[in-house]
Amino acid sequence: MDKVRKFIFAHTLKKNRITLVAIFLVLSVIIGITLISGSCSTLKDEGVTIYLTKDDIPPQQMDAYRSMKPADQAFIRTSDIISYNEQTHELKLTQDAYDRIYQLEVPTKGTTFLVCINKKTIYWGAFWTPFSSHSFNGVTIYKPLNFSEPYIVTLQLGYPSSDFYDGEDPRNKTEIIEALKKSSKLITLLTISDVDILPKSMKGYELYSWQENDDWHYTVITGTNRNKTIEEISSDEDYISETGWINIHCTGEAAIKAILEKIPSGEFISWNNGSFVSDGFNLMLPPLDIVENIKNLTKALGLNLNVHD
Repeated sequence: MDKVRKFIFAHTLKKNRITLVAIFLVLSVIIGITLISGSCSTLKDEGVTIYLTKDDIPPQQMDAYRSMKPADQAFIRTSDIISYNEQTHELKLTQDAYDRIYQLEVPTKGTTFLVCINKKTIYWGAFWTPFSSHSFNGVTIYKPLNFSEPYIVTLQLGYPSSDFYDGEDPRNKTEIIEALKKSSKLITLLTISDVDILPKSMKGYELYSWQENDDWHYTVITGTNRNKTIEEISSDEDYISETGWINIHCTGEAAIKAILEKIPSGEFISWNNGSFVSDGFNLMLPPLDIVENIKNLTKALGLNLNVHD
């Protein structure tokens, strides 16, 4: 009887061991699949990122490298990106990400970066210092001179200007735009209602007005030393950079007042009658009562309005 009991006990123990081993193997497979899946998911969902090059390849040598390897860690992650403006190519970043660029050591010949989607390189460029005397035929991000809001950098073509760039524009490649849409980071363009305040302008702003039928039209544009063209002034496509160029067209007194209210206090505004505009156009000031209303508003806003009668 004891032999029978021992046999049953040993058989049961062996059977339980086999069951435990089988359970362990199944759990191991499940855990392994979960880890692999999680790893792939992390890579798949990395989105648009900016990496420095693995060996800090100088911009002048990048064309010689067929395989441009990214550094181990992303320099700017998708989570660092607040928005990307498709029209102006402005990248709005978190304060920490902006500080990373501000603290980055950038020589006068640039520091290379790779714009990637899930660590696949879409195009390359270089962080650049505006003090550089070297020209560059590539996409640049200027190292900020000041650490202040708004925390925005711009993807620009060429240095010191776009005249030094002769390739295709890679900044709005379809895969980048789609990835930014997916992560809800994309802005197609800004309207005046989207911004709290317009940027300061070294040359102030220029205001133009003209009449079409019974409507008065207005354009506010960034001041420059050159003459504006009628195509610029009469364009229906607004262009609002949060850090640079402004060209906004509107119709009616209420609309132009809404724009003027977004210009920083202390700015100069020249209301031109067209004498400085190339190509000629029927630019003119509106009736005196409207002019006086706008004068009173700009004075209240602390703006310096100069009206050219």
